Amino acid sequence: MQAIVLAAGYGRRMRPLTDDCHKALLPVGGTTILARIVDSLVELGVTDVTVVTGYRASDVTSYLVEYYPAMRFQFIENVAYAETNNIVSLALALDQMELAGDVLLIECDLLFETRLLRRLVERQGNVALVDHYRSGMDGTVVSVMGGFVTNVYPPHLQDASFSYADKFKTLNIYRFSRTFIESTLRPLLHVYAHQIDGSSYYELVLGMLANIPAHRIAAEIVAGDTWIEVDDPNDLAVARFRFEPEQRAATLDRAQGGDWALDVQDFAFMRNVHFPTDGMIAALRHALPDLLKRYGSTQVVLNEKLGLAMELTPARLQILHGATQGFPLLRDLVGDEPIAIPTPSFGEYPRMFGHATTYGDDGDVSAILDRLAERAAAERWVTVVNPNNPTGTTLPSASLHALAKRFPGTRFLVDESFIDFSGETPLATLLEREPLTNVVVLVSMSKTLGVPGLRLGYLYSCDPEVVAAIGAALPIWNMSAISEYFLELIPKFRLDIEASVAQTISDRAELRAMLTSDPEIDAIWPSGGNFMLVKLRGSAAVAQATRQALLVAHSLDVKNVSSKFGDGRGWLRLGVRTSEENVIFAGLLRDTLAAAAS
Repeated sequence: MQAIVLAAGYGRRMRPLTDDCHKALLPVGGTTILARIVDSLVELGVTDVTVVTGYRASDVTSYLVEYYPAMRFQFIENVAYAETNNIVSLALALDQMELAGDVLLIECDLLFETRLLRRLVERQGNVALVDHYRSGMDGTVVSVMGGFVTNVYPPHLQDASFSYADKFKTLNIYRFSRTFIESTLRPLLHVYAHQIDGSSYYELVLGMLANIPAHRIAAEIVAGDTWIEVDDPNDLAVARFRFEPEQRAATLDRAQGGDWALDVQDFAFMRNVHFPTDGMIAALRHALPDLLKRYGSTQVVLNEKLGLAMELTPARLQILHGATQGFPLLRDLVGDEPIAIPTPSFGEYPRMFGHATTYGDDGDVSAILDRLAERAAAERWVTVVNPNNPTGTTLPSASLHALAKRFPGTRFLVDESFIDFSGETPLATLLEREPLTNVVVLVSMSKTLGVPGLRLGYLYSCDPEVVAAIGAALPIWNMSAISEYFLELIPKFRLDIEASVAQTISDRAELRAMLTSDPEIDAIWPSGGNFMLVKLRGSAAVAQATRQALLVAHSLDVKNVSSKFGDGRGWLRLGVRTSEENVIFAGLLRDTLAAAAS
């Protein structure tokens, strides 16, 4: 078995990281991309390697010669690397190397587990490694039928109407038989690269051969195995997340989101995993090309659409670019006036209201209502998070309405971002029936609607001065056309939303039942949110070790909230996902807690 590594390209998309370094020599996990490729070849006993160089050729050559003196390298330089594509590099390699057997073809910007390459070594004939297409992938894709590649689509064939739904991404790792190379691939590549179009991808030639029975390429699907093609700095960040598992927690904590390409299963952040439905996503997909080229409407129009979606009076609403947009506006509204906030609670409240006093959430609803009454008698503002985050403690909406009515001189700021999962009637709905001007309701819509990426939230108040003050601080275009169109779709999918919430409540009960028998869990708080709070028998250090172990071994994240309690014990907040995911998670958590406690 021989190997060809294509390493001629400049890596324009990797700039500025490649201005002074070949992209294959960029560090990942204590070594380089190129070293990982060669190490895999060495492990599989492949020591005859042809390397096609071009950009910073001497750097690549000297690196390999220095670190792998036992390898038999043949270096072939593509001097026209800046004007040609990979078809020329592969043609040069096949023209100049002495074939002694089948060939593994690998591009130099790939990170993968050695077991992927072993699949090709153990196969016979012509084989391509492919994976199901998913978000963040680019480059050549293929269709697969009956275990064979049937069509090849290089990037220039992927137009605006191209569908990726049934496509596979090539890993750019192939096995070609010696007979196929000598009789077909080498002569065809030579002609196409040097006489027709040297700026093409070699996959174009493979596509020509895909439906010729004698030259079919088998598709080896690698779903579930770890690999990544590193084309740009974002890919490099993803690669480091996958191949530097000890740093995953730090990466996630720094970003606080943006994890769509990281292959992390998220039990830390809360969203409704049963919505949007496939039908709603199809509607968004159909409208997306037009929405991308449109401005969103003004605030007054958005508030009207929000009112229709939420069945609330538009004049009492201000739609927000996510509920967090409301925090600095509310901070300005409160100013230096006395305010009470719950503890523990969502971190933005102590951050925005640094002068606040606190009242405790110990899960005792009656006692919390008594504390709220005491604070309402003493403060100008009282904040209620209902259900509270991270505890899940839920106060009756009717009791909050009565409390606000009892203290008309105190303003009540009520965060109802999780109320739909509690079984309680939203306070805003009660205020529609019996208005009170001393209540301000804040809602993050993404928790119920499952779309944190759209940044949807709103503020509700029966006080026109409050509504006007918030509105005056918002820009003329405060929401994307995509978010606005989603808002328009909500009434059409109201029954689906209700069904998804009911399913989440059922999933929460099921997950709670599974966790109750875990010997390392001391208590599970009753929750009205799409999450639950668990108190561990172990310390805060056990909670941190558990999160780290889950991320390293399973790329699964949970929220360590031990610092919010300050009692030295371990506390985890667990988001509710699908029933199937929850079953797997409960087992992994049990095993990980047991290991962390031992």
